Amino acid sequence: MTGSLQQLLHLLFNVKGLIEWGGTLLVCVIVFIETGFFVGFFLPGDSLLVTAGVFAASGQLEIAKLAVFVPLCAIVGDQIGYWIGRKAGHALYRREDSLIFRKRHLRRAHEFYEKYGGKTIILARFVPIVRTFCPPVAGAAEMPYARYFAFDVVGGLLWGGGMILGGYFLGRQIPNIGENIHYVIAAVIVLSLLPPIIGFFRNRSSGVPKQRVSHPDGVHAPAKPAAFNIKVAPAPTERD
Repeated sequence: MTGSLQQLLHLLFNVKGLIEWGGTLLVCVIVFIETGFFVGFFLPGDSLLVTAGVFAASGQLEIAKLAVFVPLCAIVGDQIGYWIGRKAGHALYRREDSLIFRKRHLRRAHEFYEKYGGKTIILARFVPIVRTFCPPVAGAAEMPYARYFAFDVVGGLLWGGGMILGGYFLGRQIPNIGENIHYVIAAVIVLSLLPPIIGFFRNRSSGVPKQRVSHPDGVHAPAKPAAFNIKVAPAPTERD
């Protein structure tokens, strides 16, 4: 059992192997699952897209298909996450931890949402784990769907298209980069982890308690103690 799990994890994090095996279709499926379902929070994101772009530069994948279908899958996946949050509401915050769900990930996305408001939908695309849990948080906070969708389309295009085209540009400008793709993957992973690491140390050093925040986009996120106390019913969310 343990050996099978290790093999599965090795396969999932072998970004180059995944692309070689599944091509554009598998890249799109992974993006869709990562953005639409809680189970996808551990799947490769940034590194997968940059590597796919590098593969496209060498002619192994079609850049046009990647540039169109990856952002589309990212946007569609987020809609599922939003409506899960919208229908489940604050029940999400009272859900027990499981293999594929951790309240700390939801809390992290909630705090990100409190800080940045509607812009979270765009910014969260570039933060691992947060991009998976941000849509349900926006749905649970009853962010107006039209506003959410507008932010989400922009974020999906910037993240999906930007990462693919960034990898494609690297592949075209740097000869034989495919032979050293593991260095590119490592660099992308480090860069993608920097924002949460910096945010963690900033929050730890500030020690300022979080208060209820009113956002300019008309969404009022509930204070963290009420939202994450599973023993006390959360306060009702205000509507526009």
